[in-house]
Amino acid sequence: MDTQSEHGTMRAVVWEGKPYEMAVRSVPKPRIEMPEDAIVRVTTAAICGSDLHTYHGVLGSDDPPWVQGHEAIGVIVEVGQATETFKIGDRVIVICIPDPGHFVAEPVPLPGMYTVYGFGGQFGGLAGCQAEYVRVPFADDSLVKIPNNPSNDLNYLFLSDVFATGWQCLDFSDFRASDKVAVFGAGAVGLLCAYSAILRGASKVYVIDHVKSRLDKAASIGAIPIDFTAYGKGGAAAQILALEPEGVQRVCDCIGFECLNADLKLQEDYVITEAVNMAAIGGGIGLVGVYFHAPVSKGAPRADLFPPNITFPISTFFAKNLSIKGGLADILGLNPTLLQLVNSGRAKPGFVVTSEVGIEDAPEAYHRFDQQLEEKVVIRFPWESSESALVVRRPRTARTRV
Repeated sequence: MDTQSEHGTMRAVVWEGKPYEMAVRSVPKPRIEMPEDAIVRVTTAAICGSDLHTYHGVLGSDDPPWVQGHEAIGVIVEVGQATETFKIGDRVIVICIPDPGHFVAEPVPLPGMYTVYGFGGQFGGLAGCQAEYVRVPFADDSLVKIPNNPSNDLNYLFLSDVFATGWQCLDFSDFRASDKVAVFGAGAVGLLCAYSAILRGASKVYVIDHVKSRLDKAASIGAIPIDFTAYGKGGAAAQILALEPEGVQRVCDCIGFECLNADLKLQEDYVITEAVNMAAIGGGIGLVGVYFHAPVSKGAPRADLFPPNITFPISTFFAKNLSIKGGLADILGLNPTLLQLVNSGRAKPGFVVTSEVGIEDAPEAYHRFDQQLEEKVVIRFPWESSESALVVRRPRTARTRV
């Protein structure tokens, strides 16, 4: 190692395999393991909708416990001997899917295709980012340097995942400027997909959800809110087609397999079916909501709640000459474009944040997020005096450490 840091324990959010429970534990601080590594002291982390799949017990590996989370901003405190681009003190975005460190000649399906922070051994085994420190492999190609301006952390934070993922969903749908777009979901990814569509010149953007606060936020950025549960209006597609009789050119699924129908009952194929119904002839559908079936295990004890396959309206899809594409976003590949937008002030994705908490309050924050009382929660770590005034909006209560 080029540097040595004091090793001991740190506070971290830990998934222990108990549905609807997250714990905050003292765990060992990460160490440099390979010469290409860096250790980042986290200043801001986030809870993602993907984390809720783990929280619900339907997505994860078979080896809990592990440190949760995959979105973070921080400051480098330690580097390996082979790390050349970054130095101690650099403020960086921790990209949720680090560079693999080698050329992938023959990609394989998930989970083996990628290493992702905070999902356990089958997803690469990297400890997550909802912690005071995180180890970053292949740091030169896995981190993005940003200005040392803590007050702007929230706008940069979402380049780690949700802003890029929302942007990618438009690409998956084959979006073009002036297209009309419908986005399923007004969580952070859906809001930022709609925001991206507006930035990229969509003529109209509809956002489909049933939570009033989320729909209000969609309206605040210039999107048209659609409550798909509205009584007597027939659901999502019926409402869109009443406004756009020929349909919309692009439909973006930012929800995935844990979706609800108009009666607010779980129905895994609801969004896909409605997307096909509302898409215009020759249109495109993009999917970034998670559709991944994990085997039942200690880390995903309720995985059998969802089937590995869902029904698909292939006849309508074929007759309308539609296209569909989905998967994980190319976060690293999109970052130069998104970084330029944030640096210039044109994009301010931090608007999605509704609450900032300290790490000891993370279990409560998970509960609030799951109950749709929050659109996006971030965890602040008051490491620097300049950041301390920004840390927590609601008062923290004393807790006994375990």
